[in-house]
Amino acid sequence: MRVLITGGAGFIGSHLADHYVKSGHQVTLLDNFSTGSHTNIDHVKDVVTVVDGDIRTIDLIDQLTKDADLVLHMAAALGVTTILESPIESMSTNITGSEVVLQAAAKYSTRIIIASTSEIYGKNPKQPLSETDDRVVGAPQKIRWTYSDAKAIEEAMAFALHLDKKLPVTTVRLFNTVGPRQTGRYGMVVPRFVQAALSNQPLTVYGDGTQSRVFCHVADAVHAIVTMAHTDATIGDVYNVGGTGEVTIKELAEKVIALTGSASAISYTPYTDAYPAGFEDIQRRVPDISKIKNALGWAPAQDLSQIINDIAGL
Repeated sequence: MRVLITGGAGFIGSHLADHYVKSGHQVTLLDNFSTGSHTNIDHVKDVVTVVDGDIRTIDLIDQLTKDADLVLHMAAALGVTTILESPIESMSTNITGSEVVLQAAAKYSTRIIIASTSEIYGKNPKQPLSETDDRVVGAPQKIRWTYSDAKAIEEAMAFALHLDKKLPVTTVRLFNTVGPRQTGRYGMVVPRFVQAALSNQPLTVYGDGTQSRVFCHVADAVHAIVTMAHTDATIGDVYNVGGTGEVTIKELAEKVIALTGSASAISYTPYTDAYPAGFEDIQRRVPDISKIKNALGWAPAQDLSQIINDIAGL
């Protein structure tokens, strides 16, 4: 099978590449290397096709999609820091780029998985969050919500193309996927904490640390995505993919220090000092993963301790 992975040099994309290479498939990785890294794919560069390009380039996407049996659309401007620092470019990538990829897949009736996000739900206070729950987002001037809005538009385009042109698409909403190869550079808290702990530097908690999340190992997320891609019954539908075990950010910092045996202290920084204007945080975000469990028998196999150990290389 011929597999095209957009954002293939990124964190999740590169792990998906590993799976399909190991399974003996022909893999093409498209990335513009704005956040993706050659380091993530050096170990497979001799057995995959790497294309340095932008998902907004219509002719390029048309040709790559025409030659593919499966498209895994992982490319996106991601991370709160990126969204706040480059909002216009981020919106263009996440809306225009996704439209180009989806239209190409519809043109050739190519099986496609699109990676959406728990950001879709915004700051809906209902927890845990299920696939049919409402979006609750802040004012447009709170720039962080542009990511949620862009991904919602992407999901809507995918569903509209499914209804209108029978696009064989499945949407996966990823909740805080973490693991090896993820960088803390774009605001991802677990690798940022682990990197600090391994250097015995302070672990900086933004806000008061009472905000909570649930983290999912990238290996579990890859297993979910692959299973969806090869299950026709998931076409036209959307699934949450996330871990179990809610933890506050303060508790996360304490756990990272304990597991790494670090001498690091925990420090606290106000959001106003940590992020540019336009930031707004979410107090809780917990996934309801009962739908994918019931449909595919999928459940996360690795807990937070394993996630931290794998990132730390322990």
